[in-house]
Amino acid sequence: MENLTNPPSYRHDTVMPLPMEVKAEAWAVDAGCSGNPGPMEYQCVDLQTGAKVFHFGPIKGTNNIGEFLAIVHALALMEKQGIRDKVIYSDSVNAQLWVKKMQCKTKLEVTPETQKAHELVQRAELWLRTHAFRVPIIKWDTKVWGEIPADFGRK
Repeated sequence: MENLTNPPSYRHDTVMPLPMEVKAEAWAVDAGCSGNPGPMEYQCVDLQTGAKVFHFGPIKGTNNIGEFLAIVHALALMEKQGIRDKVIYSDSVNAQLWVKKMQCKTKLEVTPETQKAHELVQRAELWLRTHAFRVPIIKWDTKVWGEIPADFGRK
């Protein structure tokens, strides 16, 4: 993002340096993984306040699993809290597709180290199949907007 101030003078709906195209009434999710597979974690940031909504991990997994779990975690928390007026931003096309299909197509081998990740994936898939709650999930355009605000900054 080009020289945006915090908060930008042209935005009155957020404390974050967001481009005008980005809705401030939103949560941004992202995952980070050291190695693939490796220690994986994910988090969610509220784009109006800049506050961290949740953080999970690390556990052994993959970045794609973390991206998928982050979206489902955000959906479940929004449903639980009755939030219907926000959207979710994710920079992961795979995770968005997996959520839409209600199935995480990971190739991560099941081992004692990865068992927790697989259990969480099964739980997330079950949640998607048993809950109709959905808010828009929007692709974060990293090339245009820079890194998603939930990024772990490890690149």
